[in-house]
Formats: sequence, structure tokens, C-alpha cells
Amino acid sequence: MTDPIRVLIVEDEPLTAEAHAAYVARLEGFTVVGSVGTGRAMLSAVAAERPDLVLLDLDLPDAHGLQLVRALRTAGFAVDVIAVTAANDARGVRNAIALGIVQYLVKPFSFRTFSERLTTYREYRQGFEGHRSLSQADIDERLGALRPATPSEPGKGITPGTLESVRAALMGATGGASATEVAEATGTSRVTARRYLEHLVSVGQVDKDVRHSGPGRPEYEYRWLR
Repeated sequence: MTDPIRVLIVEDEPLTAEAHAAYVARLEGFTVVGSVGTGRAMLSAVAAERPDLVLLDLDLPDAHGLQLVRALRTAGFAVDVIAVTAANDARGVRNAIALGIVQYLVKPFSFRTFSERLTTYREYRQGFEGHRSLSQADIDERLGALRPATPSEPGKGITPGTLESVRAALMGATGGASATEVAEATGTSRVTARRYLEHLVSVGQVDKDVRHSGPGRPEYEYRWLR
């Protein structure tokens, strides 16, 4: 039986770090060996735990993630790194790729997206097992395994522009919002707003609960999951 992939989580927001650890725990073939919140702690943890994979927030309080990747390479650590960050500027992404970061996850993301990225990474690693040498075709196949066969697509009838508007409205709501409130904020119908909100619930980005506001039929309140 193949040993699980040992994962170190590097994230300075405790709730986000806990969420990432919970995501990893749901995936077959992975185990969390530690969670730290600073660059200095990351370098120490890599030396002590020898993880296979680091889930690295690029914006840490004491160092930028790319500086830490350079430090790892200088120290001779060949650990794989997946960038987990809200930063998506073109130059930063290019620099990350140049340093050998194997995947790039832009916050916020759903469990489905997280699962896709780590599953493709696991398949990439497994492609090297049992081989002493690789042909050109083998190498091409291994590199191709790092990319999902198809990008994650919204559900049927979900358009990216409206989806982003609903996300923005919900993220800006204090304490959550109903479908009616989201519809007013986005200029859509209540039925449309509810369909998009339910889609976000299905991909793990939004939670919903019953809002009790007096007599009459209760309505659902939707909350963005940070």
C-alpha cells in the first residue's frame, strides 16, 4: 500500500488553516503532518517533518511565500509546493511557476476545486512510482497530469458574470442575506438569485440556514464561508 502524501499547511489565519486541514482529511491518500502560520515556522517544520507537499499561503506576516520557496530550494529541499493565495496578478503567477510551484489555488475556492487540484497532484506523483527512467512520452504524460483535463465549469444555466455578482453581494452582506436581498443587490429576480445561491451551496462556498423573522413562511439565509 502506498504511503499517504504528507502535507504541511502554511496559513496565518487559524480558521482558514483549519478549513484546509479539514479539506485534506476528506481526501484519500493524504495526511496533514503540521500547520504553521509564519515563514520562519514553515522552514523549521519542513526540516523537521520532511513533508511531501506544502500548501503555502503566499502572503504571510513575516515573509512572502515566493521568498520562502527560494529559501527551500537554496537549502536543498525538493518538497512540492501548491500556492494558496488571493493574489492572482500575472507577474506573481509567472514567478511562482518559474520557482517550480506545481499548482496555484486562488482564494476563495470550493472543496471541489481543492479536491481537483490535489487529486491531479496525487496522480502526478504516482506516475513516477516504479520507474527508474522515463521516455519523452512518459515525461509529457507526467507534466500533463498536473493540469485538470477540463477546468471547473459552473452548473448548467449559471453564467460567470452573474455568479460573480451574487458572490460579491453575499460577501458584502453583514451576517448573511436572503435570496430576496441578494436579488435586490444584483438586480436579478428572486428565483434567479436563489438558483445561484443554491449553486454556491452545492460547491461548498456558501452555507444556508433558516431565518426566522416572525409569523409567516420562513426564508433561508445564505452566508459566505471564509
